[in-house]
Amino acid sequence: MTKEIFLNENIRQRNRKNKRFRWLVIAGSVITIIPIFLIVANLAVKGVRQINISFFTETAPDTFQAMIATSNGEIIPGGIANGLMGSLLMVIIASLMSIPVGMMTGIYIYENSTSRYASFVRSISEILQGVPSIILGIIAYLWIVKGVTRGYSAFAGSVALTIMMLPLIIRSTEETMKMIPLPIREAAFALGVPYYKMIIKVLIPCSFSGLATGILLALSRILGETAPLMLTALGSPAISLDIAKPVSAVPLLIWDFYNDPNMVNLVWSASLFLMIFVLSLNLLSRSLAAKHKYI
Repeated sequence: MTKEIFLNENIRQRNRKNKRFRWLVIAGSVITIIPIFLIVANLAVKGVRQINISFFTETAPDTFQAMIATSNGEIIPGGIANGLMGSLLMVIIASLMSIPVGMMTGIYIYENSTSRYASFVRSISEILQGVPSIILGIIAYLWIVKGVTRGYSAFAGSVALTIMMLPLIIRSTEETMKMIPLPIREAAFALGVPYYKMIIKVLIPCSFSGLATGILLALSRILGETAPLMLTALGSPAISLDIAKPVSAVPLLIWDFYNDPNMVNLVWSASLFLMIFVLSLNLLSRSLAAKHKYI
């Protein structure tokens, strides 16, 4: 009887400790989430006023236009079209350079995991992932701005973004390949499929959702980068599709708006747009990861 009473008391103590710990975790989660909601709400309240058609179709206004509109209590004319086109141009070029190279490198590391060279490449990739973006901007400045284009350009900005994307794509490709069951590879070889066709026709299609998730996460990272583009793309008040000339980008416009007291309202609107776009990419990557299934 005494033993049963002792066991019951022990169980009650454990239950009380579990409840206290659970409420502690819930409280910590709420404290963590509240600032996020406050930031999002603040951006939405202050930024939604400037969101209209012209915000996406017109270039950024000058200081005089913004000052007149602000003094009259009107919506600031113009928008972020030059930043949107510049960001789109550099992201496309960076994707064309980083996705094939990153995927091939990740597949090579996976296929030769015991090789010293593969281990060396993996280590370099992990180190590169931890390098601050401003350092990568300086590297792109020395390599491209000074050595190739002899000036600021969209291509230089794309190279900086490419360097940032590569480690994420390499890592995600390697980890995705590890999740493919070995019988799939063995079945392909048993049917006489050549090695290169096994990779192109079997491994990549089977791991498509995982590869797409890694690419989307890499894109999410580079879309908000400002420091590397300040040293490479510089910025431009006009829409330009010439990769050899300076171009603007949404993060660069946010920085320019921030430095002009007459364009504070555009800071909130551009930040709201960038946050929603990056959040959408992250949600899309999570959706793809949830559907990550292999045949």
